[in-house]
Amino acid sequence: MLAGVSRHKKSGTVDVKLIGSTGLVDTKLDPHGTVLIRGDLWRACSNNGSAIATRSKVSVVGMRDHLLLVRLQDQ
Repeated sequence: MLAGVSRHKKSGTVDVKLIGSTGLVDTKLDPHGTVLIRGDLWRACSNNGSAIATRSKVSVVGMRDHLLLVRLQDQ
C-alpha cells in the first residue's frame, strides 16, 4: 500500500545514512525512477546507467544531488 508512503523533502544528513540500505524499485529505473526504502519513496538512478525493473531489490551505493545511486541486489 503506497498511500502511507512519505513524499516529503528529505534532508542531506538522512541521505548519507541510507548508503548500504536495501529497497524495492517502485517505478522502473531507466536509468532514473523511484525506490521504496524504509517506507519512504526516493528518487533514484542505477549506478551504471542500466535499466532496473519494477519490484526489483536494490542496494544504495551512493548519492548525487539528492538522487540515490543504486545497484541491483545480488540474488
